[in-house]
Amino acid sequence: MRKEFLPFSMPTIEEEEIREVVDSLESGWITTGPKVKKFEDDFKSYVGAPFAIPLSSATAGLHLALLALGIGEGDEVITTPMTFAATVNVMIHVGAVPVFADIDPATLNIDVGKIREKITPRTRAIVPVHFAGLPCDMDAIFALAEEFNLKVLEDAAHAVGTEYKGKRIGSLDTVSVFSFHPIKNITTGEGGMVCTRDERLAEEVSLLKFHGMSREAWKRYSAQGTPNYDIVLPGYKYNMMDIQAALGIHQLAKLDRFIQLRTEIAEFYNDAFSAVEEIRTPSAAPYAYRHAWHLYTPLVRIEDLTIDRDGFMAELKKENIGTSLHFKAVHHHPWYR
Repeated sequence: MRKEFLPFSMPTIEEEEIREVVDSLESGWITTGPKVKKFEDDFKSYVGAPFAIPLSSATAGLHLALLALGIGEGDEVITTPMTFAATVNVMIHVGAVPVFADIDPATLNIDVGKIREKITPRTRAIVPVHFAGLPCDMDAIFALAEEFNLKVLEDAAHAVGTEYKGKRIGSLDTVSVFSFHPIKNITTGEGGMVCTRDERLAEEVSLLKFHGMSREAWKRYSAQGTPNYDIVLPGYKYNMMDIQAALGIHQLAKLDRFIQLRTEIAEFYNDAFSAVEEIRTPSAAPYAYRHAWHLYTPLVRIEDLTIDRDGFMAELKKENIGTSLHFKAVHHHPWYR
């Protein structure tokens, strides 16, 4: 038994992040400002996207991306049930109809063949989720989207740093939404980012995120800005703050180190579990040039044990090992049954 409890997830916050946050507090500029702009520029450079929009959460990003893609009342959107409910909740918010396609049991990502089976004349978009940091088979999804004239919105909440066939998620010809929640590979406390190659979509998300004000409205309080502004859309209050971005600037600089460490831990687990018949370790995929290892998700063959899933997790807790249920499939929640 471990002497100290090993939590499921704890963010790595080091001295650089602390100093940057304190600098924001002492500067007097704590809401959206120059640090958000720097984080935006650093992030789009890292993933290779021409446009990046920092937001208060990935949920906000998914919401605005659906709106910018023109998804609305009665439109069907195909996604995976193996995700956090936020992926699907935002579809309800825009009036769309979520449609669940089953997962590939090997990768736990959405099964492209199952997507095809769910397409109807009302289908307008596909929302793949790169589960645990393993990329979906995006070429196959893009081919299907082109065949049926569908939009593609990547839920990349797990996939900051993930690479698909040598390209970082966020750089593909679609729109991607990342999360910086405290359990993710990097954190801004709470926060998200929309990345795209589509200038029109980027502009609309930028307008919607801050009351419908122009993109550089935050400068109205600076020496370079003007106090005048126009509301050009009835937008939302989804902007990121400088205090959050202060964390993100340094977290992003450490991301490759974090992923390398996660990869080493995952390989250690895979080796340790290789001789345990009752445990199936996470599968790889030939197109996954880099797994971000946001989650390590072994599958326990409960049918071969004298204990159920919750009992198994309770036994691990007794050994001071923290686990979490990621995720209760969305269609098992009362609202979506």
